[in-house]
Amino acid sequence: MEENKTINEEAVDQAAENACCEDTAEEGKKKCKKGDRESKKEKKALEEKDAKIAELEQKLSEEHDTYLRMMAEYDNFRKRVTKEKESIYSDSLCDTAAQLLPVMDNLERALDAETDKESSMYKGVEMVMKQCMEIFTKLGIEEIEALGKQFDANVHNAVMQDSDPDKGENEITAVFQKGYKRGDKVLRYAAVKVNS
Repeated sequence: MEENKTINEEAVDQAAENACCEDTAEEGKKKCKKGDRESKKEKKALEEKDAKIAELEQKLSEEHDTYLRMMAEYDNFRKRVTKEKESIYSDSLCDTAAQLLPVMDNLERALDAETDKESSMYKGVEMVMKQCMEIFTKLGIEEIEALGKQFDANVHNAVMQDSDPDKGENEITAVFQKGYKRGDKVLRYAAVKVNS
């Protein structure tokens, strides 16, 4: 029953379309031509819309690409600024510590010169020396090991040569001035005597 109803409706619609085009009167021909023109206009409008959509999609793609590039540049800039800040901090810390190294040397000389190890003068200088070493340790500054080690031109400065047969070749036999470093950065090279 429902199938018959659907078939009847389709037949009525088809008959109405055919009646439009089969009408032999002038008015019927005009309606058919008018329908063709409207159909061509609709096709043209659809083509224009498709072209506009394609153009907008291309612009969106270009803007998205520009956005991604800008974000990448910003990320690189942010990383570079962070790295520069860290570098400035590290460099200024190392420069300040290097200025304090002669003071450390003088404190060591004062301890070496004092013969009475029980005097208040010796104990006071020793306390100041320990306090300075603790601060250096907190800042990551450490003494470069030298005595008895192999000579390394990256951290040692050979100022004299020795020829002791009991020592190994390129072994450091004496330290004239202690060297210090922070991480890989050398604040002051250790002045040493090297066996040859």
